[in-house]
Amino acid sequence: MFAPVLPLSGLAGFALLTRTLDRQTELFNASPALRRDTEYFAQTIGNIRTAEELVADRRLLRVALGAFGLQDDIDSRAFVRKILEQGTEADTALANRLSDDRYRRFADAFGFADADGPRTGDPGFAARIIDQFRRREFEVAVGEQDTAMRLALNADRELLELAGDDASDKALWFRVLGTPPLRQVFETALGLPASFAQLDIDRQLDALRSRASRQLGIESPRDLADTGIREALVRQFLLRDQISASAVLSSQSIALTLLQAGG
Repeated sequence: MFAPVLPLSGLAGFALLTRTLDRQTELFNASPALRRDTEYFAQTIGNIRTAEELVADRRLLRVALGAFGLQDDIDSRAFVRKILEQGTEADTALANRLSDDRYRRFADAFGFADADGPRTGDPGFAARIIDQFRRREFEVAVGEQDTAMRLALNADRELLELAGDDASDKALWFRVLGTPPLRQVFETALGLPASFAQLDIDRQLDALRSRASRQLGIESPRDLADTGIREALVRQFLLRDQISASAVLSSQSIALTLLQAGG
């Protein structure tokens, strides 16, 4: 498997990664293991008509979950099956009761609970899922070397998609709060404290909107369609992450020095 080349961290590293992204992803997508999985998915998914059939095939399920950043649920088959079989129409559906919005998008994409049947055989379905899977797998590979870089890549991609959604501004802000990787980027970039997550969800929304407007000039999630605004958010995230990491290292260094002196 091709490993992403990340000679630098932080802003400089991210700038280098984005300049070489097309070539690096091309090499990554050509990896034999990835090609085998995606080709199998393309050839097989159209014949899958139930959630039970999908979760029974680990190779298909790996691609399906990975496309939504849910690869850690690969061994939770009963849970995944319930998500897919209940869909999202009912307020009581499991995907609608979870705080992580990725499950709702996963259930919607496959449509196993739809009256018209699943979307697995629709034209272009396999290609869309495979494209999402490849992008996220590359981000996972980046994250194995640098977690902040993975979050930055993910945010740049997902926020562009979010900005094009036709949902209300409020719904889009809730989607940010309900998507853990995006939420982490915003919380870090805007300097929100750890206690932020303990607030009532409506107060979280108000605080997020207020700080995004004051610090980055973002009045609506749709503003993130602008490349400059997304870059400003990612840049502030990476800077604050670097500062936090440096502070931790400095504290560890001081503690080590004191321990050595005491010895």
